[in-house]
Amino acid sequence: MEAEKPSSKGQAWFCATGLPSDVVIEVDGITFHLHKFHLMSKSRKLDQLIAEQGRQSSTATVTKQKQRETETEIEEEDCQEEEDECQISLPDFPGGSESFETAANFCYGVKIDLSSSTVVPLRCASKFLEMTDEYSEDNLISKTERFLSLSVFKSLKESIKAFKSCESVMSFAESLGIVQRLIDSIASTASSVDPTLFGWPVNNGIVEAKGASSKALPNGLETCFRRKVPARTNNVESWFENLALLSLPLFKRLILTLKTRDLSPEIIERCLISYTKKYILIAVELATAAVFVVGLSSKAAVEKKIGSQLEQATLDDLLIPSYSYLNEMLYDVDSIERILGYFLDELEERTAEVTEGNVYNNSVGQLAWMVVGKLIDGYLSEIASDANLKPGKFYDLAISLPEQARNFDDGLYRAVDVYLKAHPWIPESEREKLCGVLDCQKLTLEACTHAAQNERLPLRAVVQVLLFKQLQFRQAITETLSAAETEPLSAVRPSEVGREEEEEEKATSLSRREEGRRRDKKWRAAVRENQVLDWTWIV
Repeated sequence: MEAEKPSSKGQAWFCATGLPSDVVIEVDGITFHLHKFHLMSKSRKLDQLIAEQGRQSSTATVTKQKQRETETEIEEEDCQEEEDECQISLPDFPGGSESFETAANFCYGVKIDLSSSTVVPLRCASKFLEMTDEYSEDNLISKTERFLSLSVFKSLKESIKAFKSCESVMSFAESLGIVQRLIDSIASTASSVDPTLFGWPVNNGIVEAKGASSKALPNGLETCFRRKVPARTNNVESWFENLALLSLPLFKRLILTLKTRDLSPEIIERCLISYTKKYILIAVELATAAVFVVGLSSKAAVEKKIGSQLEQATLDDLLIPSYSYLNEMLYDVDSIERILGYFLDELEERTAEVTEGNVYNNSVGQLAWMVVGKLIDGYLSEIASDANLKPGKFYDLAISLPEQARNFDDGLYRAVDVYLKAHPWIPESEREKLCGVLDCQKLTLEACTHAAQNERLPLRAVVQVLLFKQLQFRQAITETLSAAETEPLSAVRPSEVGREEEEEEKATSLSRREEGRRRDKKWRAAVRENQVLDWTWIV
């Protein structure tokens, strides 16, 4: 179908067949110049309307022809063509002019492309036009129903898109039962979703700290907060984003249905948070902007409130741009330092209120330490690439957390490595100071291996890592020998061959023990000698 210049009634559409049209149908102010044969062969509704209008106009045509007997033949032909063109108006057509255009293309045998966003209005339009299989084989109703069954109802994401498209044809979709079918499809599919695939906030914070496994970089280091998300997680997150596009009445109806299905609380919680986060974004931006324009007292109050809930924050929440003209840093690191200080004070107060023996509160506090420690390490990794970030500022933030906030220092090592890579001009003394925040005993084997080969680290730091690895190796050897020494003698089963054989077996066992002791003394002497040599070399 081709669009011509808009007429006085709106936009006009003509079928590009080269034949003059004999029916004009108006939908939403747009006139469609079409042909009766194609429409009547597929739509019972249009067949009835065209036939009825033809019967009504036949009587009037006979009367007018008697009055035109004296006119010329050319005028008779023009009048005849004008009278033969049927005029039909379809007010309140479901889906509007777009759905009617698609239905008209189908009547002409044009291949139509269905999607989750258009199939519901088109299904309602086909019902309105009565395009059933009884009237014409493989008609539009059956085509749209097949698409719904095969492509929409089986996909949670596509069902949500189709559910949103019901807004424009709600009354028709309700009468056809499509709305309820879509809600049932969303509820049944959502019930099978694994909540562990969810990102923030369900698996972030304390919940994530209980059993999250970290991804690894090619060099074996933990990627902290910027690790790649699996494809399945991306799929789960995408339909949550589509859910936030629903209008409030549709969303409310869907949530009420989900609650009646006894769905997992994590799923309903994630739906609510995604929806509210979508529509309170403007309020959040205004609140963030207010932080920079209000007085110091109000700003401190906001920072203190954030600090009291810091374990629930995400990395993106901490990346606050710096608008100060006093420095050229990309992010407001000073504000994060104050927020972290408020968190430390808050957690200290919580710990002081914990009664003796209250293990649950203690464990929750420890998890909060770990979550915030991981959060700050990720924040350090993000701001480390800022060329204007001073080494002292990075150092102060890195040492602001106590030791119990980190089980491993891999994330902190990654932040230090990123900073050294982005600031190759800092002196050796500053490099050694920054590396001093690392605890070699908290580095995993992968991190130690990477650090031992890292040319950006100062020599002292590399030597410390190598020494620690060697001590670990020696300790493992010593523990193995000690275990062999203290291993109890195997129980000797009673022998029936005589006392002499039993005595011989005992003597053999004693000799083996004596030999093991002598070998252990040699190992110990070698280890002590090697340690003395290593320390002498370092000094």
